[in-house]
Amino acid sequence: MPLAVYILGLSVFALGTSEFMLSGLLPPIADDMDVSIPQAGLLISAFAVGMVVGAPLLAVATLKLPRKATLTALISVFGLGQVAGALAPTYEILFASRVVSALACAGFWALGAAVAVAMVPVNSRARAMAVMIGGLSIANVLGVPAGAFLGEHFGWRSAFWAVAAASAVALVGVLTRIPSIPVPAEKPQLKRELTIYRDRQVWLAVVSTALAGGGVFCAFSYLAPLLTDVAGIGEGWVSTVLALFGIGALIGTTLGGRIADAHMFGVLLSGIAASTVFLAALAVFATVPAMVITLAFLLGVSAFYTAPALNARIFNVAGAAPTLAAATVTAAFNLGNTAGPWLGGKVIDADFGYQSTAWAGAAMLVVALAVVAVSMRAQGRSKVVTGSAATAHADEASRVPSPAGAERA
Repeated sequence: MPLAVYILGLSVFALGTSEFMLSGLLPPIADDMDVSIPQAGLLISAFAVGMVVGAPLLAVATLKLPRKATLTALISVFGLGQVAGALAPTYEILFASRVVSALACAGFWALGAAVAVAMVPVNSRARAMAVMIGGLSIANVLGVPAGAFLGEHFGWRSAFWAVAAASAVALVGVLTRIPSIPVPAEKPQLKRELTIYRDRQVWLAVVSTALAGGGVFCAFSYLAPLLTDVAGIGEGWVSTVLALFGIGALIGTTLGGRIADAHMFGVLLSGIAASTVFLAALAVFATVPAMVITLAFLLGVSAFYTAPALNARIFNVAGAAPTLAAATVTAAFNLGNTAGPWLGGKVIDADFGYQSTAWAGAAMLVVALAVVAVSMRAQGRSKVVTGSAATAHADEASRVPSPAGAERA
């Protein structure tokens, strides 16, 4: 695996910490900004919306720009967005800073994923994506719990300052370790890349990715209040439980990245099914602290076990357009990260309780399973048709007399 792929993974650590750390900071942000917990949860959705919009827009806008310079600019804007969030005097400005940060994050993710995949063989794509997703896993192991710890002891704004510092370190890594990647001799053609959206398998991959991510983060986004208000766990334990989720995510990413290239649909079906079971159990045993803690760890394993396969799946079915494929997978995940917290906030506002977010998430995952099954069946049919056509062609060729020259050869 090229060193540049690992540098991209380390950069994703800063991005991922910012994206997910609010799950441990919602109560203090809500108190400071004088808004409800569901309103504070919309800050998570704001980031996700920025990712959804930013990924395709920036992929198109930077299609013909030098890769390293673009990555440098995007990580710089992202860091400035964290500074703006740390200084935000009102909820509205904090909301806007999250959107701006997300736009830069989306561009970096999409471009970084395209660069990572381009540097490895086709049969190593899931492993390359696992390295980048590993940055998210480490963010969940270290960054998110650290953000919760900082928020508890030094105020939630200190977490934003910490991410700004991590972004500065990532910027140095990009400048010094990412090689200068020239624009391809044959420049990418937007019109040609857009043709991937005619493929039914691309849309099935997008929907399954959005539902799989959204189902997990429907519950994860409100894990902090569920731990304190439902399970009765002290606030000091929130960062520890988030760290356990992150450790599970790191384990899941490692396992999924090694298996997914050879058993794509097996990983998708087993991982999503496991997450569904764990979320249902979380809803049932939400008042039992030991069960909640254990299930948080297991959910981290199962959710991130599927992540490399979900990423690689879109690259496989949209291989003719690597730049837009990267933007598409980024947008797909964040469609889920938008819908999940939004749905979780709705069921909380309807007075179903914080544990209801786990039921809502499990419902999204059941639909994701059905979509993956449809995609697997459709791919099986296309292989049968392709194989039959190839056999018929070979049979026809065998009946055609060989030219004399060919026989002598």
